[in-house]
Amino acid sequence: MASRAKGGRAAPARTARPLDDDTPGSAAARLTREQQLELYYWMRLTRTLEERLVALYRQTKVVGGLFRSLGQEADAVGSCFALEQRDVMSPLIRNLGAMLVKGATPVEVLKQYMAKGDSPTRGRELNIHFGDVGAAGKTRGFLGQISPLGDMVPVMAGVTLSFRMRGEDRVGLVYVGDGATSTGAFHEGINFAAVQRCPLVVVIENNGYAYSTPTSKQTLAKSFVDKAIGYGIPGERADGNDVLAVYDVTKRAVDRARRGEGVSLIELMTYRRKGHAEHDNQSYVPEGEIERWARENDPLDRYLARLTTELGFDPKELAAVDERVRREVDAATDVAEASPFPEPLDALAGVYADPPAARPLWYREGISGAVTSSERAADGWGVYKADAKQESKISQEDA
Repeated sequence: MASRAKGGRAAPARTARPLDDDTPGSAAARLTREQQLELYYWMRLTRTLEERLVALYRQTKVVGGLFRSLGQEADAVGSCFALEQRDVMSPLIRNLGAMLVKGATPVEVLKQYMAKGDSPTRGRELNIHFGDVGAAGKTRGFLGQISPLGDMVPVMAGVTLSFRMRGEDRVGLVYVGDGATSTGAFHEGINFAAVQRCPLVVVIENNGYAYSTPTSKQTLAKSFVDKAIGYGIPGERADGNDVLAVYDVTKRAVDRARRGEGVSLIELMTYRRKGHAEHDNQSYVPEGEIERWARENDPLDRYLARLTTELGFDPKELAAVDERVRREVDAATDVAEASPFPEPLDALAGVYADPPAARPLWYREGISGAVTSSERAADGWGVYKADAKQESKISQEDA
């Protein structure tokens, strides 16, 4: 694996108790050709969809920030691919690939980023802050994320505790970044889940930076997987840019959780080749680091090479996947761009039970004089001063 900084990165740690796997051969070796090709499809779809979002962002059609997962597609896709439909996944902002694998659609993602009125959150939330979780088999099983670092670990501890208490054969998976491992929420959540033997897999995406802070500046831990020792749970580190290695390690952890053996911790070594968001110019990154990772350790390039050599796929099969993805993203973009923006009063829908909507300036009823003289509701929310004749009339009415 390519090094991130001078001197290279540490070799995979083996100090934490490894995950058990009673089945001969790796899980990746048991994938069918259709599944191997499907992994490529999800990775290609993730990157192409994000590239389309960049184009829309530069056209000012994206509302708010744009968060890329460039260079991290393998860890999101490979890990979520190890889950079953009944399982529940909690993503981070860079886990678009996991969202897609779990059933989110490109048109939903585009509408969310563009704040359209028929987006999953009706324009009230952005990017991939939306979910579809509930009964197994009736929902897609992904939980709407929240932004505070580490906070989804205790949330998923509660979700998976409910699985255990109900006797449901379901597993939860939650993603955190390297910076989130330094938060109290991470510690409390994983410790509680470990004690309660929750069927939970905690994935640490070690991409080297907590926003602009290098890992070495925010923790002295040489390996995040070593934290598993303190919680009494098994842990394993894997190459996050090798989609099959990611699938392997996650499948072991998922199977272990489903057998009732509790929490597992996984550290995926990867690298984000874009800043925290599209506006971040990455001035804090050493010169040449991004280019080296793009040249030597791109997850799509690595998997493409493996597909066409070791796994024996015809390049034409992969070109057909690329074309399929292009058509799907083009079609989704057309739908999203044609979708309407939300109506102002849509903001109240789902917030107040009765009424679901309200008249403009309903809160000023009974003081019509002030409204008439100082607020021009029909033309906007600006204030204005009524003329003297109108002021006199208002005063007489109020008297």
